[in-house]
Amino acid sequence: MVTGCAADTGGVSAWKTFSQNIAHAAAHFKDAQTMRHITQDSGFGLKTEQVKRRHILVKAVIIGLVSGGLACAFRWTLMQVEHGRTGALAWLRENAHWAAGLLAAVGIGAAGCALALWLVRRFAPETSGSGIPHLKSVMLDQAEMCWWRVIPVKFAAGVIGIGAGLALGREGPTIQMGGATGQMVSRWFRVRGGEGERKALMSAGAAAGLSAAFNAPLAGVMFVLEELHGVFAPVLFVAAFVSSVVADIVCRLLLGASPVFATPSIAAPTLAALPLAAVLGLVCGFGGVAFNKVLLRSLDWFDGLRARRWPVIAIGALAGAVVGIAAWICPDVVGSGSHLAEHALGGGLKVIGVITLMMLARFALTMWSFGSGAAGGIFAPLLVIGALVGLGTGHAVHQVWPPLVEHPEIFAVIGMGGLLTAIVRAPLTSMVLIIELTGKYDFMLPVLTCSLIAYGVAEAMNCAPIYESLRLRALEKSAEIAPAA
Repeated sequence: MVTGCAADTGGVSAWKTFSQNIAHAAAHFKDAQTMRHITQDSGFGLKTEQVKRRHILVKAVIIGLVSGGLACAFRWTLMQVEHGRTGALAWLRENAHWAAGLLAAVGIGAAGCALALWLVRRFAPETSGSGIPHLKSVMLDQAEMCWWRVIPVKFAAGVIGIGAGLALGREGPTIQMGGATGQMVSRWFRVRGGEGERKALMSAGAAAGLSAAFNAPLAGVMFVLEELHGVFAPVLFVAAFVSSVVADIVCRLLLGASPVFATPSIAAPTLAALPLAAVLGLVCGFGGVAFNKVLLRSLDWFDGLRARRWPVIAIGALAGAVVGIAAWICPDVVGSGSHLAEHALGGGLKVIGVITLMMLARFALTMWSFGSGAAGGIFAPLLVIGALVGLGTGHAVHQVWPPLVEHPEIFAVIGMGGLLTAIVRAPLTSMVLIIELTGKYDFMLPVLTCSLIAYGVAEAMNCAPIYESLRLRALEKSAEIAPAA
């Protein structure tokens, strides 16, 4: 009996141990499945299993509506201010002495840039520059987003600064304001701060901002996946896609459905353009590396003025005065540069010397404007520079061997994609954006060829992407200021 009981007890214990092992294994499998679900749905920086695509659709639609409307208001206001500035300077050229006109141009630039820079430094330092590096830091939990100050300051400072002539673009402000809008909407729906859904909504707002800035919904989606996060996550894709499409519809209803750069006269490139597109990729690769290095140096130079205790208003006035002189001499090289890009794409510039001079002037003014710390992006300026680089390359080859390049303006489109890729290091976003900007889908192969070569050159030279360099630089500056504070 004892033996039987002992055997029975042993059997029960063995069975109990076996059952516990099975339970532990099942629990481990369930945890693994949960973690896999978290990773797949959330993506880089989104650490929650509660983010579901069906929960985010309504919020993404609202973000698209709000961000699209805000971006349209920014675009329209900026166009009116720029039109007013160019109209005033044109009137002065016809009716005033050149010295009086130059003084007025310098005054407009100095006053506008000083006010714009003061707004940034006084109320929201994170709105300096494009705002994209700040948004990336927010996604990495390395910075905070305060939507209630980012939106009004970025809007006002961007309109005033770019309107006064700073050679900056509108896409940086609309992306950062879009990200802030995403945070604002997440507050409306009481999304908890620790949940990845808030980051997904902010990313959706950023996508909507780029979409509305350039009438480019696909580029908005690609930008979030390729540049802002660097991974594909279903929840990010759904939120960005919905908000981008909604923002694009809003923008087309309010401001028109035409591509930002209308190029009806450009002939479609043939396969014969691919070798020169590859050569242009080399040029854009080296040009992109130079752009990144000089841009960082310009920021250091203006930081040196601040270290010598120059007042913010004085720095802004200095930056604006130089811009004002340039605006009086050649109005097309200042501001957003859309007219200059249209001239390049439309074949209006044909002399290599003039093209080169315009390109160098625009490059210098972009470095000067961004280095000051004013609110504004670099997408539009580098697209203008890329168009001029491509156009100049096309005309140079045309003069040597006309049959090889019958339409040099083709390479203005290709150059935009190549330089954007070399600087930002996002080839898919660059290709999609250029196609949506121009409406020329038959440019896909040469743009892709140029972009991949430019990407390889920049990578081979160990040049970091510009937004990553700017983000790390901002974090380093914050770490230097923190102990002193």
